[in-house]
Parts: sequence; C-alpha cells; structure tokens
Amino acid sequence: AVSGSQPARSEIGEGPISQREMGAKVAIYFLIAFAAVCPLGALADGVSPSEAKQLRDEVREMFYHAFDGYMHHAFPLDELRPLSCKGEDTLGGYALTLIDSLDTLALLGDRERFSAAVEWVGKNVRFDIDKTVSVFETTIRVLGGLLSAHLMASDYATGLKIQSYDDQLLHLAVDLATRLLPAFDTPTGIPFGSVNLVRGVDENESKITSTAGGGTLTLEFGVLSHLTNNPIFEQVTKNAVRGIWARRSKINLVGAHINVFTGEWTQKDAGIGTSIDSFYEYLLKAYLLFGDEEYLFMFQEAYKAAMHYLHHDPWYVEVNMNSAATVWPLFNSLQAFWPGLQVLAGDIDPAVRTHAAFFSVWKKYGFTPEGFNLATLNAQSGQKSYPLRPELMESTYWLFKATRDPRYLDAGRDFVTSIQYGARCPCGYCHIADVESHKQDDHMESFFLAETVKYLWLLFDLAVGPDNIVENGPYKYIFSTEGHLLPATPEISLVSEHCSYFGAFCKGDGMHKYCAMDTRFDCQETNDTQFHGDWDPSIEHPKVQNSFSTSGFIKGRCPGLTHGQKFGILYVENDENTYEPKSMDHPQKHSVVIISNPTAKQIMDADEDNTSSIQEMNQNSERVANLTYSKEAETFSEEMQQVDDTS
Repeated sequence: AVSGSQPARSEIGEGPISQREMGAKVAIYFLIAFAAVCPLGALADGVSPSEAKQLRDEVREMFYHAFDGYMHHAFPLDELRPLSCKGEDTLGGYALTLIDSLDTLALLGDRERFSAAVEWVGKNVRFDIDKTVSVFETTIRVLGGLLSAHLMASDYATGLKIQSYDDQLLHLAVDLATRLLPAFDTPTGIPFGSVNLVRGVDENESKITSTAGGGTLTLEFGVLSHLTNNPIFEQVTKNAVRGIWARRSKINLVGAHINVFTGEWTQKDAGIGTSIDSFYEYLLKAYLLFGDEEYLFMFQEAYKAAMHYLHHDPWYVEVNMNSAATVWPLFNSLQAFWPGLQVLAGDIDPAVRTHAAFFSVWKKYGFTPEGFNLATLNAQSGQKSYPLRPELMESTYWLFKATRDPRYLDAGRDFVTSIQYGARCPCGYCHIADVESHKQDDHMESFFLAETVKYLWLLFDLAVGPDNIVENGPYKYIFSTEGHLLPATPEISLVSEHCSYFGAFCKGDGMHKYCAMDTRFDCQETNDTQFHGDWDPSIEHPKVQNSFSTSGFIKGRCPGLTHGQKFGILYVENDENTYEPKSMDHPQKHSVVIISNPTAKQIMDADEDNTSSIQEMNQNSERVANLTYSKEAETFSEEMQQVDDTS
C-alpha cells in the first residue's frame, strides 16, 4: 500500500459516461479478457512441480541480483538506481532498503546475511537526524522492518536466533516511534503526514493527509506497545482510526484526503485504491493479530459498504462518499491487493473474479499500469508506469493458498517472465516508465525486495512443498502492508484486551487484574499515557504534548447497547451527509469469514443483524481453515560479499 496522487479527471475521457454505459463496457471487456485468460475446458500450460521449483530458485536469484546490486552500489544510501548503478537517499538516509529487506533474508533461510545485517543496523543506524519524513512510509517500511527482524532474531523458536543479539532493533524501533509521536497531536487524533525526526512537526506542515496515511499504522505501533508494555503507541494509532471512522459518510464510506485539524474531507472520492487501500487492510489485520472486536466491527461495516457501492463485478470504481455516484471509472494498480484481503476475510468467489480481471490487464501490457481506464479500456494518460508494485503478486499468493488452483502458478510464471525480460537492469530491477513501450526508469523502491519477490517466492515454494517460516514455523503470521512478518505470538496477541470490556483480562506489572463494570480506567497500568519503556532516557526526543485523548475508549459492558452502538458510537455529523442512500435491506451477498485463529476472540454482544452473518462465517470458515496469517558501510558490504562467496 503506497499512497499516490491522482490525475485530473478530465483525463478520463472526452466526456462524461453514464454508470450504465460504463457497466456495459466493463462487462463486455471482462468477458473477452476472462476468456483469454481462462479459456473454457483448459488452463494455460500448467506449471509442473519441477518447473515450480525452478521458478522458486529463479525468484531467489532475482532477490539476490537486486539485493547485491544495492549492497555493492548504493548501500548505505536508501535505495538503488539500478540503471546507473548508483544510490540515492529517498526517505530518511538510514539504509532503507537493507532494513526493508531484513525479514526477506530470514524467510529465504539466509542466516549468515540476516545476522550480519541485523548486527550492522543495530550498531550504525540512528534516527536523531534533522530530516522530515513520511509518517506512513517510515512506519510501514522502517518501523515494520525493525520489528519483524527483532521478533525473528530474538526468538529461539524461529530458528533464526542471533546469540549476540540484545534487542538493539527493538530499541531503535522505540526511538523511531517516539520521534513519530508528535504527528498524532492533532484535534482529531489523525496524524500529520510528515514529521521531523528531531524538531517534531513543522509549523508549515500540511494539515491534509490521506486516509491510508492516517489509518495504516495500527499493526506496527500496536506490536511495539505489546513488546514494551507501553500503551501510548497503540492508543494513538487506534484513536487515529477512530478519528477517520467517526467521520465516515452515512453510507459508511470514507474519502481519500482529510484535514487533520478540522476533520473535513478535502477529497471525497471513496474507493479501495490510491490513498485509501490499506485503511481497509489494517482494520481486518488488526483484528486478526490483536483480537480486538472493535476493528472487526469497523471492517465488517466498511467492507459491506465497499462491496455494495464500489463493486461493479468484477471491477471496483470510485464514487462520491456521500451520494455513491460514480466519479472515477478506473482500475488503480493499488486495488490489486483487494482479492488477497478478501481471501483473509473468506469472501473467495468475488476475489477469484476480480483477480482474473486485474490479471487480464497484466496480460494486455506485460505489467499493470498505475491506472487503467474502464471507459476507454486503455492505460490512463499520465498513469502508464509500473513501479514494480507487489499487490497483484500478493493476491495471487493468497488465492493459490486458498484454492490450490494451478491458474495462479501460471500467473506467477507470467509475472516472473515479464519482470525478468522487461525490468531487469545491470544492477537490479527498474521501474517501467511506460507499460506500452516498456521504457525503463532508473529507480528501484525498497518494497521490491520487501514484497514483490517475497510473495513470488512464497507462491512457488508453496507449490513445491513449503519449507519456510511462514508455512512451517512456530507461529501464524500476519503480513503488514509492506509485507513484513508479524507473528501472532502470545506476547503480542493475548495481551491486547487492555480492559476493553467488562471482565477482560488486564496486563499489569506481574499482577492479574480484571476490569470492573465501570467506564473509568480501572487498570491504570495499561492506560498510562506517560512514556515508559526500554530505551535511553538521555536521548532528546521532539516535544510531545501529553494531550492524547483517551475519552473515546469504552470501558465495561454497557447494558442495552447493541454491538453497533457499542463500537459505532463515535460519529461526527457532516452537513453534506444529506443524501438518502439506496436501500441496503437486501445488499449483494458477501459473506465475511474470518480465518480460524486460536488467539482471536469470539464476537461478543452482537446484535440480531450480526448474528446471521456470524453463523455464515462459522459455516464457511472450513474453506480457509488451513491458511496462515498468511561497522562502517564499506566494511559491512565486504563482509556480506564474503558471506555470499562462502555460501
């Protein structure tokens, strides 16, 4: 999930297109595309087990071609320029690509390079630098990378325990997250988009942020709270999600951009792609990892609205968040994560159809453009690039995992072929500047190593007979939106209740406490907003006002309230929300099935409307029961090369 900007709507076509016309064109195109991708009676030449093994090994080589290119030509700068074989600082100047690649090294079983990289990061990376960084990108790439690697390097059960490791990455994670905290000090709780790592939020910082930027922080910050017993990180990100959800429209849609001070929507287009995508993703995944029913309730309501108003089977469009009028008939490449999310939710049938439609665009060009116009059936002007995005590979992996349908291996083979022949550069892999001409661009973002090759490798390893920590390891894993592996360990998943309802277990300092039936904070240990934790107190962090509101936390069970009232009580009226939506008494049927998870709690206090859906969830859960959730620079580079030569 990477936020991006949208072109002017005048680029869509010569004139407005009615919803009926657009729907007819889309339907005709899909029938043609689906027939081309999946002809009746036969699949494409199937990927044999031996070929799957060859493809897995080829993907591994792809990773090392890009990783070694980075280490030899760009490290310790943030990212590689694979055509010119140079490096550039793109985010903060702290070896971004190395940090983002740590858990991929671990996943590939490369203990030597994983250990060497963890040691170097622990000794050399510092965040006390006078740079303004993206809160969203820094969280998902750097904070997530540090936490995932820490959880592997510190645990004997993973088989990747580093004997000399002493929580250095966790200390770095705490330092970094603390430096990001000033961004959350806003009237709405929704964070600024950027923050200076030394000086805090600049007085001229924009007050406009994207929904994805403000609502895709809960996994990383929540894990950090659970590892440090410091609730502030989890609280501020949960309040940010609440701040966005409270300002949804009356038909449960959210816009793309919002003012963090006033709560006013400055971009009212609702969709599942650019600027919104991972907001949906983290609602479900936060429930799966932490077992917090509030996230599940929000996801169920948001998902139902998305499928009702945005879904034009098999495509998704953007609509006005208040009126549901179609405003943007465009396939956005970031939408391609959606079928994978639907697999996690158990709604597999529409996921299969949508993936086939999205893959047809890949087949048309050899890559997916950033935008594909559903009215003209062409790559959108100004959005013809392919920056090595992983979302379609991610969904392909999850659908193969759920169905074992060989068509997804065929798709994976096509991905590898296109990238190898179209994007491979002397020192790594290049962005495709234009999917029609296949012109290359001298950039390689860190997520290529963190996600794109990771999902491809997992896909083929699963086909061969998996031998990796995700499929055969000691824990179930949730993948962050950057593809980082976050394990559902008891330390993370069983202490998340924080007195969230009457009778809930509260984690204290060596004491077992239970919440009383009260709206006050009876378990002060878990709701103390003062900073505490295991880091150097002598480090000067940006000033953080102790003004994070906790008034929205509902403590204790409230008799007489429905499930919806209990978790949907926050709602900010919008004068523009006067549109009477079309009836949802009989919406399109999309069951929401959550993967079996022994650490996830049953939905409680469900109202009558939720009861039937819960029964549906239980009846259909067997379909996905087997899924897992889902030194100096030069010296270090030489050491890594020695490891490479040895291995």
